[in-house]
Amino acid sequence: MPIISEPQDFHQDDLFVDLEGTFGRRLYLKCEGFNFAGSIKLKAAREMIEAAERSGALRPGTILVESSSGNLGVALSILAASKGYEFLCVTDARCNLATKRLIETLGSRTHTIVEPDADGGFLGARLRYVRELCESDDRYLWLNQYANPANWKAHYRWTAPAIARNFPDLDVLFLGAGTTGTLMGCARYFKEHHPGVTVVAIDAVGSVTFGSPALPRMIPGLGTGVRPPLLDVSYVDHVVHVPEIDTIRACHRLARKGFLFGGSTGTVVSGAMRWLAEFAPGGDPTTVAIAPDLGERYLDSVYQRGWVEEIYGPEALDLDHEETVTMLQSMGSA
Repeated sequence: MPIISEPQDFHQDDLFVDLEGTFGRRLYLKCEGFNFAGSIKLKAAREMIEAAERSGALRPGTILVESSSGNLGVALSILAASKGYEFLCVTDARCNLATKRLIETLGSRTHTIVEPDADGGFLGARLRYVRELCESDDRYLWLNQYANPANWKAHYRWTAPAIARNFPDLDVLFLGAGTTGTLMGCARYFKEHHPGVTVVAIDAVGSVTFGSPALPRMIPGLGTGVRPPLLDVSYVDHVVHVPEIDTIRACHRLARKGFLFGGSTGTVVSGAMRWLAEFAPGGDPTTVAIAPDLGERYLDSVYQRGWVEEIYGPEALDLDHEETVTMLQSMGSA
């Protein structure tokens, strides 16, 4: 019976869902949403704060500040509340209201950027605001998840070993690319300890992370408007870019089976199925993907019919078409 005294001490790290019954291909989805922050970001938040404490950068009177589309903001709010720190989360208009309310309920503050930068989009505008804030007041400490090595070290230390422990015969690992902390931590671990594993990065169409042109994106989580300093492409074997309409469809197909996951999971699953159809049409490799969070915080966006149809059109929810495509892909791989 686990008994904890601090919220960061609990994380369900060994839960996987087999998606073969939903998508027609065997893909094991590592569920990272079962902790008090509701996402994988609790690991990065914990590692970054503990590194700042060890270095002496985080001391009494310091105010933590971070740019976040939502999940890291919640995780840092939980740790700030647990440890007695002040925290300001700088987010933007794409962050859903439930997430902002949760951050504030935990005792932290939010600042919402409403206008994107011409070069760098919302992320660029958020980063500019954080830099200017830190330059104007030395009480603020920016953890900088986009460049902080503690971000990827958290997943090298916890996430990747859990996957390797449960799947010693792993062939392919699918990883979403946001800050690239999860991607880099897991990719480094497998390239060093299990070099035969193929690492596939899943990104959103419109993200500049891997050199593609910037386009508007509405679903927070994966993708960036500024290339993350953490990224080292030498650890990545393949990259798949997923249109947001396919993210929506994947999320709703999962929901029809009773699995409510966030937008990043829909992107990763859709990208994984696309990769498998192209590179393993007749095979049955052992594959794992990571689901960073659950879907409750997306009820007013990804799972809200009016929001989806206004942005992507009614065809985004035409799951019968999507199921037909998946069935044909499955038949082609038989």
